[in-house]
Amino acid sequence: MSIRVGEVIAVHGTKIVLKIDEQSSKETLFYDGDKYKGVSIREYLSIQRGFRDIICMVEGEFLDESRTELLDGKQTFVRKVEARPIGYFDRSGFNQGIKFLPMIQDAAHLLSEERIRSIFDREADGDFKIGQMLKEEIAVGLPWKRLFNSHIGIFGNTGSGKSNTLANLYTVLFDQKLTVITGKSRFIILDFNGEYGGEQLTSAANKTLYQLSTMTSPDQNDPTSRFPLAPDEFWELETMALLFQATTNTQRPFLSRVINGKQRFGENPASLANYAKAKFRQSFCAGEVKPATLDLMRTVAKRMGNQPLQDLLAEITLYRNGRFNYRGAFIDPNGTQYAVHIAPSVETLDAQGLDEFDELVLRVNLQLMSDLNAGYVQFEYIQPLLKRVESSLASLRKVLTISRVPSAEQLLTVISMRRCNNELKKILPLLFAKHYYNSHKSVVANPPDCTIHLIIDEAHNILSDQSARESETWKDYRLEQFEEIIKEGRKFGMFITIASQRPADISSTIVSQIHNFFIHRLVNDRDLYLIDNTISTLDSLSRSHIPSLSQGCCVVTGTAFELPMLIQVDRLLGNKQPASEDVDLERLWSE
Repeated sequence: MSIRVGEVIAVHGTKIVLKIDEQSSKETLFYDGDKYKGVSIREYLSIQRGFRDIICMVEGEFLDESRTELLDGKQTFVRKVEARPIGYFDRSGFNQGIKFLPMIQDAAHLLSEERIRSIFDREADGDFKIGQMLKEEIAVGLPWKRLFNSHIGIFGNTGSGKSNTLANLYTVLFDQKLTVITGKSRFIILDFNGEYGGEQLTSAANKTLYQLSTMTSPDQNDPTSRFPLAPDEFWELETMALLFQATTNTQRPFLSRVINGKQRFGENPASLANYAKAKFRQSFCAGEVKPATLDLMRTVAKRMGNQPLQDLLAEITLYRNGRFNYRGAFIDPNGTQYAVHIAPSVETLDAQGLDEFDELVLRVNLQLMSDLNAGYVQFEYIQPLLKRVESSLASLRKVLTISRVPSAEQLLTVISMRRCNNELKKILPLLFAKHYYNSHKSVVANPPDCTIHLIIDEAHNILSDQSARESETWKDYRLEQFEEIIKEGRKFGMFITIASQRPADISSTIVSQIHNFFIHRLVNDRDLYLIDNTISTLDSLSRSHIPSLSQGCCVVTGTAFELPMLIQVDRLLGNKQPASEDVDLERLWSE
């Protein structure tokens, strides 16, 4: 039995009105050794209907001034509350949904803490806890098997506690389920601000940390200072187009010819040197030379480190008639003067000792020379790509290494991009997501026998569709990569967790595919509108709390949960907290 607090006096569809007894207004009550919460907003009541208990949540409270009662000789107004059914108890336990409705004069009772816990803990792991319910102050376990088998969104304004929630969620997972998930799942964090480079989440023995930096040269003896890519992956059209933001109609076909040329004519240095020699002869002996050809040849000679050829090219000029001039004489198309004056220096070209990045610059310049001679392209369409390749490689060489030796990564891989420039912060996450998605998709069984979990903190940096600083083509390509993963990845056992300050900036396609949400304080109207129109499992009462949630408090809802919950997330210990705390000016400025 429980404490009777009132009875049903009206049923309007799914809205129930109860007349509440006076003593039920107390905050806490004890009965038969159990603790009960009094009747207030968001509390739960049990209404008996036959052999079933219909569970209702209190949504409103008012006094009926038209009716009064005598209490201890004093006239008092009648207290009423409005409640909404959320489910019912039968022999099998709690069942969510409205199947039965109470009738007038059915008695209402309070629910003990244990009974409330059974509502939310029905399919949960009682030990997997990251906090306690805000109102009831009951620690409720989360259904971790259903939660991590889905896409997760953690949203909240700056300082609302979303980073602590993200870290807490995975810290508890690694602490409690390490033996279960090791060898069966992998976790990758794209860390823009360097928040997870210490003791966060799990021990160093289970973590691989890549500290990428464009500000300093990488330590050649430290394999974690650069991210490893296989040559086949680097020399792939999708990768090249991503790294250098190639346009669809002209620059992507050009890169395709560069890659096909490498595959067709061999990959050894001798083949590359012979290819360069052939293109030099073709350019010098062409019927009409393009103005840009001479600059391309000078770039090739410089990249191959051939000083004699550089000196020779410095003496060559291009006249308006489309002919090269060397020391006062034109180079004729039949190749006679070329063989005498130019060929001896060109034959000294050597491609030994070049890395993949230098080889790419060479092949791009040589392919452009060939295309210009053949009239395949217009130089002004390819030049922007050429400049991006040459300018980007200095930074890419600092953060990437091309190696055939696969990396030995641990259970958790943290890729810190805190010290990378803004250009690479936009490109690298796409490259990493594509790298893990394609490699996982190519080896996973059907159904999947292993999973991979991609965690993106500050996700608005790369998933925003509001950016006006990039072309629409590149924006579409960037979003398509992640939209494919979030729409199709579940089939292959790949799941995404995103945390963001501005959910309204993130692509609506991506947000609509998220299954479970941890929503901290949000005050922007666009963010709240998105929440209203995206999350079908969020009730109006829970939604109304979002703008006024305190730090660390969040609304938890989604397919893994029977009902929305308000949870106060536990604060992690100092060394386990993500490095995102506000500056303590009192301590900083103190003497």
